[in-house]
Amino acid sequence: MFHTPLERSQSGRGDVSSLLDQLARCSTRPRYAFMLLTLIADVARPDGSAGPIVRRDGELALLRDWLCDALTPMGQRDPRRLALVERVRSELSNTGDLPAEAAAADERIDEEVRMRVRASGKTNLSRAVSELVQAGLLRRHYQGYRVDHHNRGAQRQAVYTLVGPARVLMHRGAPAPSPTPPRQGVLALG
Repeated sequence: MFHTPLERSQSGRGDVSSLLDQLARCSTRPRYAFMLLTLIADVARPDGSAGPIVRRDGELALLRDWLCDALTPMGQRDPRRLALVERVRSELSNTGDLPAEAAAADERIDEEVRMRVRASGKTNLSRAVSELVQAGLLRRHYQGYRVDHHNRGAQRQAVYTLVGPARVLMHRGAPAPSPTPPRQGVLALG
């Protein structure tokens, strides 16, 4: 009866629940895809686009790097991540690249793990984005400088735009509109 367009879709279900239903049908990893869409909505401009560079916590980062880093904590307790930490420790120790001081060694291991996780995260990210593009929830294009050589995509970075039902995520938690100020010529009595 008193539902706004953001609260209900044509099917009578909430827009977010409709989005989740669509993700369950179109994605091999719907939870990951939903987290990805939510993060993109977090940094999206009013037109729904995000990237190629985002500013978070006063720092600039490439969108894909930031997304990978933002999703990294989800796997902290994963046995494969724990095994990766031990494998990196062993590799650095065997090559003599592990500092003798414990704090410096831990920092070096963390940095190497972060780089490897980001590299594999970009593969997961690309796969999820391709599924979302195919489902009509995301549009992808590239911006940047093109140089003349065999890799025509060099120095170009991804821009993702929320489209269709995914745009509902942009409105979640938005501040309420402020009351309209009086028009010129109208006396504001206070």
